[in-house]
Amino acid sequence: MKIMEMTALELGKAVREKEIAAKEALEAVFRVIEKKEERLNCYVTLDREGAFERARKLQERLSQGMEAGPLAGVPVAVKDNLCTKGMRTTCSSRMLENFVPCYTAEAVRRLEEAGALIVGKTNMDEFAMGSTTETSAFGATRNPWQEEHVPGGSSGGSAAAVAAGARFLGSDTGGSIRQPASFCGVVGMKPTYGTVSRYGLIAYGSSLDQIGPLGRNVADCAALLELISTWDKKDSTSIDRKDTDFTSALTEGIRGMRIGLPKDYFTEGLAPQVKRSVLAAAELLKERGAEIEEFDLRLVEYAIPAYYTIASAEASSNLERFDGVKYGLRAEDANGLHDMYKKTRSRGFGEEVKRRIMLGSFVLSSGYYDAYYLKALKVKALIKRAFDEAFAKYDVILGPVAPTSAPRLGESLCDPLKMYLGDIYTISANLAGLPGISVPCGLDEEGLPIGMQLLGNCFEEKKLIRTAYAYEKARGAFAVCGEVG
Repeated sequence: MKIMEMTALELGKAVREKEIAAKEALEAVFRVIEKKEERLNCYVTLDREGAFERARKLQERLSQGMEAGPLAGVPVAVKDNLCTKGMRTTCSSRMLENFVPCYTAEAVRRLEEAGALIVGKTNMDEFAMGSTTETSAFGATRNPWQEEHVPGGSSGGSAAAVAAGARFLGSDTGGSIRQPASFCGVVGMKPTYGTVSRYGLIAYGSSLDQIGPLGRNVADCAALLELISTWDKKDSTSIDRKDTDFTSALTEGIRGMRIGLPKDYFTEGLAPQVKRSVLAAAELLKERGAEIEEFDLRLVEYAIPAYYTIASAEASSNLERFDGVKYGLRAEDANGLHDMYKKTRSRGFGEEVKRRIMLGSFVLSSGYYDAYYLKALKVKALIKRAFDEAFAKYDVILGPVAPTSAPRLGESLCDPLKMYLGDIYTISANLAGLPGISVPCGLDEEGLPIGMQLLGNCFEEKKLIRTAYAYEKARGAFAVCGEVG
């Protein structure tokens, strides 16, 4: 089997058993990057020299008999809002174009300690604000299935590049892992809030952000998640979990599992081909012994306004630190401190980031806090309660990831409201802190991937992994896009 056809776990095993050298794996990945990157624009920064040096050191330790983990020697890239010591971290923004952190995000550090080889940083929507990877200051990423379409966002660079053989970390604030995974025909998982340390993640919406894996299949995602899940004293929202052996859930047994289909997810606005593909996936799970039942999931219509109110409010607070004083871009032609603030932020932030900062500042302002922000927090609590009621009856909730397959470049960017509405099925998981996973379940009429989404109760990732793995095995091999080398 060729290196680029291997899953992460298969490649890791081959490196451990000395069938393939870590250097060979890197060379295969960089050959594909060199061939495709100019067109797809998946990366902001590549660290070829550093990656090969890490591969050399790993190979030395392996030759000395060091025990290696399942992902040792596997090339990995991380989303460009995860800090990496000595490597540029930009959030795809001019504001941080030349920012080089002096520390590494906890999730990335755990990957490095396990022997994974960091090859670089992937493109994203600026400060993770967007659903298409078109708001990046370094140009849009293109979908490898059809280059005139978007890869999704904000982790679009990561999802688009998975087909090239590397495995990725992304962050998910409102679907930023699951939606691009759906658009690019790969698997993406958002764990329960607090499962993965957010230390070193440049914040967008602190109560919503969560780091998670993107991979070619469910097993790769489970292995990546198992590796990065940990309690971290540096993150006050980190949870000390004892049940993070996620690869143990890789079993096809789902007989008797109760799966709920929210009627609210299959109404007006859902593309017919997406609906057919997701319902066909549900039928396949039913054939494998799962119990499928439709139910009403209340408050879906309120998720979008609640999410964008809360996320924008937190963004306006988090991005306040980018003022040209401490780090990042600084306007040198300013006349005084306040003029420097204005010019720095005007030049450093893109249009979508400015839009959300302004919205967030408005809903937090005197006279509007109670009317908007406080009301959104109440709706968030009601959404969590609705999910609690649903999970009292069902093990897993199944639905679409997005209303459509990947739109064409430019379609969403010129209509922000349309872009926001595209998050309708994913954002509830972030509001409620729930785990979710996106798995490919079909292709539309144009040959673009469609994903189904599985949601679970807090701390029940294993049920999601078991269900997704069983579906993946029942479905058989998914079509591979032509960009795989």
